[in-house]
Amino acid sequence: MSARVALVTGGTNGIGQGIARVLLSEGYSVMVTGLTDEELAQASKELSGDVDALLLDVRNPQSCEDAVKATIDRFGKLYVFLSNAEVYPQAKLEATTDDDIDLMFQINLYGTIRMVQAAQEALKEAEHGRIILTSSITGPITGYPGWSHYEASKAAQLGFMRSAAMEFTPHTITVNAVQPGNVTTPGLKALGEEYLKEMASAVPLGYLGEPEDIGAAVAFLASPGARYVTGHAIVVDGGQIMPESPDALKEM
Repeated sequence: MSARVALVTGGTNGIGQGIARVLLSEGYSVMVTGLTDEELAQASKELSGDVDALLLDVRNPQSCEDAVKATIDRFGKLYVFLSNAEVYPQAKLEATTDDDIDLMFQINLYGTIRMVQAAQEALKEAEHGRIILTSSITGPITGYPGWSHYEASKAAQLGFMRSAAMEFTPHTITVNAVQPGNVTTPGLKALGEEYLKEMASAVPLGYLGEPEDIGAAVAFLASPGARYVTGHAIVVDGGQIMPESPDALKEM
């Protein structure tokens, strides 16, 4: 059993699984969460190390409390909480319903807040606890038609992060975020090779990120080397937000 324990919500696939994989390689014990038994079974096959998985619906406050308790029961303590559970259904404003907005905020924002509330006492007991949120460049920095409710939820996460960071400073707990650009998750790959090539062409480095690239940024924020970093977000996007215009990419 590791002296470092992390709980990663939405850690059974995509970016969350990449984060879990990096933390495991760094010697962490990791609890990942998913919404279905199928997700848990798949994660158990694909992740190796001191790892366990449990069901979690972040819309349910009791489920959030239970996830933290299960992590402590399994691994003894909790040092790092990573809020990664999210949904991202696309809908233009004219077609977006109240239910669409409610689902987005219930999971992406309220779920983050509920989990931080559930984990806070355990993190206060750990030396130098860490809270890390997976936000996005989409919303806080960039915009894209059809994602207004998603973007609003991701921008709101960063507002929550800053105030939470101030509240947790007396307990030596840092609160930070990562903002991924385009990352080759299963959902993105399903859109086809041509779509992936088109997206990669908009990135100055010339290729899309992998979930483990986000995991590397998380591992830094969770490390002793980041003890003086709180209330900030690290953009991990291959330079995607940097070009002034498409012509800037052509000039490269």
